[in-house]
Amino acid sequence: EGDLVMLDLGANTECDARNLVQFAIMGAAYSRIVTGREEPRVRLLNIGTEEIKGTGNLQQAAAQLKAAASELSISFDGFTEADKLGRGDVDVVVTDGFSGNIALKAVEGTARFVADLLRRSFASSLRSKFGFLISRPATELLKHHLDPNNHNGAVFLGLNGVVVKSHGSASALGVANAVAVTARLLE
Repeated sequence: EGDLVMLDLGANTECDARNLVQFAIMGAAYSRIVTGREEPRVRLLNIGTEEIKGTGNLQQAAAQLKAAASELSISFDGFTEADKLGRGDVDVVVTDGFSGNIALKAVEGTARFVADLLRRSFASSLRSKFGFLISRPATELLKHHLDPNNHNGAVFLGLNGVVVKSHGSASALGVANAVAVTARLLE
């Protein structure tokens, strides 16, 4: 639970409606394999959830996905916004690589900001340092979840083979995680 499949995150900066529908199909298939969910909840990333919002390509892709949702074994209910990505109410988020990469970098930057803010807050006084010691198990869990190296390994779907891309700033742990993702996919 909580695994979010998002595509595209940067490989295809310009996408038409056909590409977005293809991404939805591939993402749903991948989600079924990874999470075991029979009918993944698929949404298109948009500037709002209202049906009238978005580009022509998003509108066309939404219409095609809505018409074919039962045939594709997906639950499609339109659009989601970037601020709702971590809520757990969607399994597959579909977007073009330009918007997807911006959303990814914004999430990564926000995670770093929160981690830095917590670090500074806990170091601000003797009382907060004591509070840190008490809350250390929770902060360690948060640190683990916010560290992109623990989630490294972007899968390229739709190719005739397994391709996993590591983040450019990955540590040795991050590269090891990407290799582990590759090994699991090969199995």
